[in-house]
Amino acid sequence: MAFSKQWLALREQSDHAARDAQLLTKAVEAAGENPVIVDLGSGTGSTVRALEPFLPEGAEWRLVDNDDSLLEVAGAELGDRASLHRLDISDLEKLPLENATLVTASALIDLVSRQWLENFVEKVQVPVYFALSYDGVMNWMPENSLDNSITQAFNNHQRSDKGFGSALGPDSVSVAEEVFKSAGFDVFTAPSSWQLGPAEEELQQALVQGIAEAALETGQQDAVFWAEIRTSQARETDCTIGHGDILALPKDFELGAQHAKT
Repeated sequence: MAFSKQWLALREQSDHAARDAQLLTKAVEAAGENPVIVDLGSGTGSTVRALEPFLPEGAEWRLVDNDDSLLEVAGAELGDRASLHRLDISDLEKLPLENATLVTASALIDLVSRQWLENFVEKVQVPVYFALSYDGVMNWMPENSLDNSITQAFNNHQRSDKGFGSALGPDSVSVAEEVFKSAGFDVFTAPSSWQLGPAEEELQQALVQGIAEAALETGQQDAVFWAEIRTSQARETDCTIGHGDILALPKDFELGAQHAKT
């Protein structure tokens, strides 16, 4: 499943603001003194831009995505700070995990299946930091009588196959917590919800269109009318879109000295 450069750029500021700061700090610690970080579904490198200010100099990034155009953008910015890997992450055997000290992903695990996640957890033996996974919660102010039904339809769509089998969708963080714990990892979670207001009017409008399109695909015909209202009201609307972050550490893993720059 691919996303446009425009959508990724539009959401990046809100993504960065939403990340849980304490979990990000722990993830940076977990990466170690000489970080080698594999970022799955890397897009244009938003995870790099979120973490790099807090990492020690010389951190090595391996960016994995199946979209050449997104990797090209990341490569142009990052140069030799990152290696680019055009891969479908459904093929776990091809992931460049050798000598990695941390695996990251942003807005990804709500798209994968439980089976993919279980297979991934069996394969990985280093800390894992998955951020900004949708959790099924949307709150809008002012409210609309269609909000709940549209959210339900969207959540149903989120559980459909995104290329990995039935997607975890809104259950991604809770399922990931369960799967990692069952494999012996120590798991930390935190909310990382978008808080959008009139200043994010353009993002709200793009978000509404995406939600409505997904809801319409489930047969929710009111999605078109809902989108018209929400789009026109974006300049006066506040909304919360729920996400969650998760950090999983292998059993007996000890966090080292923090690298966060002050």
